[in-house]
Amino acid sequence: MEESKQAKHIISISLGSSKRDASAVLELAGQKVHIERRGTDGDFNKARELMEQWDGRVDAMGLGGTDLYVYAGKERYTFRESARLIANVKHTPVLDGSGLKNSLERKVIHDLATSHQLPIKGSKVLLVCAVDRFGMAEAFMDAGAQVTFGDLLFGLNINRPLYSLKALAWWAKLLAPVVTKLPVSWFYPMGKEQEKRVLRYPEYFRESDIIAGDFHYIKKFMPDSLPGKIIITNTVTAADREMLKKAGVKILVTTTPCIKGRSFGTNVMEALLVALQNGKGPLSAAEYLKLIEHYHIKSSVEYLAAKE
Repeated sequence: MEESKQAKHIISISLGSSKRDASAVLELAGQKVHIERRGTDGDFNKARELMEQWDGRVDAMGLGGTDLYVYAGKERYTFRESARLIANVKHTPVLDGSGLKNSLERKVIHDLATSHQLPIKGSKVLLVCAVDRFGMAEAFMDAGAQVTFGDLLFGLNINRPLYSLKALAWWAKLLAPVVTKLPVSWFYPMGKEQEKRVLRYPEYFRESDIIAGDFHYIKKFMPDSLPGKIIITNTVTAADREMLKKAGVKILVTTTPCIKGRSFGTNVMEALLVALQNGKGPLSAAEYLKLIEHYHIKSSVEYLAAKE
């Protein structure tokens, strides 16, 4: 019994900025878990070395700042660069967050809609990138939202919004085989690029009631002013909250819990759940949902502006 209660240790190695590093100790159902996040400022070699260094020394690892996979319909495509990062990791499971994106994030949108906590039905939603958040995309559509998918807008800088899951799947199937072979930095901000702001297609932000998805895309391309908007995302730090508050954002929903002033990425939370299962993973969406309920893992809803 003593062994089962020994503190779990997970570490997330991210290609993102080291300025966002954090650590925390949680206790879930009597089990202590030590969480660390280490950014490598876009340095692939450093990230690979850290992955190999921690292999076998922690209960689970998260891979942040990139995805391992992208889905187009029923096809799964592997990012070539990301796969190289974990090629020599042999003993510790590595999670990129895709399992929680398909389970926890889908549940969060469903719960917000059915509880009427937020006005999802009929609202205009900008999902900045949907191919890595297909569960959230489907949940918004099922809830009756008017969704704009920004994959081409913000991933490839092509002014072509998508408005249906069918169109999203068609473009993903066309582009995924090519995009997954390119350097990830070509279409996703890494390291110092995460700190730079570039105004891109602000009209889609301004015409939407809800802006959802990857926070680095939101932060990088959003206008300085977003009065009355609702943001649904994660990996938000205390400094990010202040930035959103100054922009006039009304409500911030983080799909992962707020821990010590920040919400960790889905890769961190997925690694946490796998670690609690003694390193058996990745798990199925149904298994993740069961664990989310068991450990009472909930999203955070924060009013940045005063309630009307």
